[in-house]
Amino acid sequence: MINSSYDVSALRAALGIGMSGIDGLGVGAAWGRVEPGRATTPDRHDETEVFVITAGHGDVVVDGVRHPVAAGTVVGFEPFETHVLENTGDEDLVFATLYWRDAPRAALAAGQTGQRRSGKPQFVFSTPPTPNGDLHLGHLSGPYLGADAYVRFQRMNGREAWHLTGSDDFQSYVLAAAAAEGRTPAGTAARFSAEIAATLKLLDVVPDQFTATNAEPGYQDGLRAFFSRLVDSGGITAREAPALFDAASGRYLYEVDVSGGCPACSGGTSGNICEECGEPNSCVDLVDPVTTADGSTPRTGTATRYMLPLHHHRADIEEHHSRGRVPARLRDLADRVLGRGERDIAVTHPSTWGVEPAEADARGHVVWVWPEMAYGFLHGIQALGRRLGRPWRAAAPRDDWRIVHFFGYDNSFYHAVLYPVLYKLAHPGWNADIDYHVNEFYLLEGCKFSTSRRHAVWGKDILNADSVDAVRYFLARTRPEGRRTNFTWEQFGSAVQDDLIGTWQRWLGTVGDRLAREFAGTAPDAGVWRPEHSAFLDRLEIRRRALTQALDADGFSLNRAAEELHGLVTDAARFTRAETTASSGRRPGEARTTMALELAAARLLARCATPVMPRFAGRLSQALGDELPTAWPQFVELLPPGIKANLSEQVFFTPIGADAP
Repeated sequence: MINSSYDVSALRAALGIGMSGIDGLGVGAAWGRVEPGRATTPDRHDETEVFVITAGHGDVVVDGVRHPVAAGTVVGFEPFETHVLENTGDEDLVFATLYWRDAPRAALAAGQTGQRRSGKPQFVFSTPPTPNGDLHLGHLSGPYLGADAYVRFQRMNGREAWHLTGSDDFQSYVLAAAAAEGRTPAGTAARFSAEIAATLKLLDVVPDQFTATNAEPGYQDGLRAFFSRLVDSGGITAREAPALFDAASGRYLYEVDVSGGCPACSGGTSGNICEECGEPNSCVDLVDPVTTADGSTPRTGTATRYMLPLHHHRADIEEHHSRGRVPARLRDLADRVLGRGERDIAVTHPSTWGVEPAEADARGHVVWVWPEMAYGFLHGIQALGRRLGRPWRAAAPRDDWRIVHFFGYDNSFYHAVLYPVLYKLAHPGWNADIDYHVNEFYLLEGCKFSTSRRHAVWGKDILNADSVDAVRYFLARTRPEGRRTNFTWEQFGSAVQDDLIGTWQRWLGTVGDRLAREFAGTAPDAGVWRPEHSAFLDRLEIRRRALTQALDADGFSLNRAAEELHGLVTDAARFTRAETTASSGRRPGEARTTMALELAAARLLARCATPVMPRFAGRLSQALGDELPTAWPQFVELLPPGIKANLSEQVFFTPIGADAP
């Protein structure tokens, strides 16, 4: 017999509360106490776990959904459910926990985490680009294609998901581009904002909400209110701190105005953020800084700005990172930044371009565009809700929202470190549920794509009705997920010629020719099944499951999705070669099954390619006589017998033009 009683004196700090172990039960077990106003840290693990509440009351939050609990309540958690126990009463909330490993249950739950966590409305953001130029393949390969494919997959699975982006009009880089062009900043922002939207459309990316911040009604007033909430929280204060100034004119320098050596990695960087290591700088701490305009050495002085002491918020950042999908690279960045001691972040700057706060001591200053963007995401949700008739408000973000961010690594500090702190200050009662998908730099012939240096392949130069499927496929297969990757015209041309034309189109044409010749263009019913047939059906199912995992929330990877699509076609082409021998006509029952399976593979290809290559997927479905794919396949299906299909006359892909560089 095991007899364990709750003992306050035995409690030790664990999971943000007091806990004491229970030995001898054959499973993990412990007592826990959550004091009034406290909560456990978010926990997510492979064990099955049960809480038995013995005293007090509160809420258990499971994957962002609240459930009341009180003495006498038993709560069970499946593996990988993120759970928090909060005490909302005025007495201790006491519970016993039991937990154990169940490998089959954990394996099943691991395959369902994406589905379970996406019951909330999902607001999928691709970082609003700076309207100082058009979009190039470096941009398109990262946040914009990623967010578009993510949303398409979620919708095919019956989930509410919207793609939101826009143009980040108040960037200091817009001011620099306007000066170079002899335009006003507003004129430059409006011009390139329109160009950006047009290029996205060429890639078959049409966001559900596109917010041009300088032209958006109510945006500036909403931003001022958000900023005032930050001030009222006491988390940001106006104070004097060192700053850089142009030695001749005395002009305040930040971001695009100044460059030098990164104080963290020593690489070359502009002011405020290092694209290489991702760490912020305060400009004044740059190594050997120079003024961008003329290469002169700036002078150091002081300026009064609103400052955020980021180092005070380590616990908030760590707690936020424990909730959602936060890649290890982002958590490592947060650890590095917070491990460097005191880190004060200026959230306003003296400037003539931007939104001036309402506070009297911020006259002549603007809200720095990166903290501004934290509000901009909430405003985008409100603007989308207004059009959809949904009661979403930027001033009142909700726990049942799920935000999904797609961005480049150079934006990581802002998204994954700064914004969670700002949200905690402005909306302390909001438990922000945010997932992060980050890409590295996409290189062009070995060097970084660059709008300012015009080293780029521009979207409008490569995208048209004949190339968009090929571009989306190649970008999906080569986009920089977890490592830098390189675009070359030679590799792009080879992928189109070898993969899409030489493998995909050749296989579809071969199947189409035989369907027309042997079955008068009509899909046959399956006949006699041989072991090779059932093995191929199983192989298709393996591909379907792999594609589901590659496109769903937790395992999202367009690299793997593109590889699996190509693998599906490669498997099918191998099956076709093996099964269509000269003597196959003497076995009509088996021949019918072979053709039925080949058409099933083509149907599966059309449906699974939809998030990545929607135009190709629609054309292939029409060629199969099938309905346009709107739902993700839950299993491999044969094409209904009797349907007329016309694959042999279709040209899905064309070679890269001779005028390509």
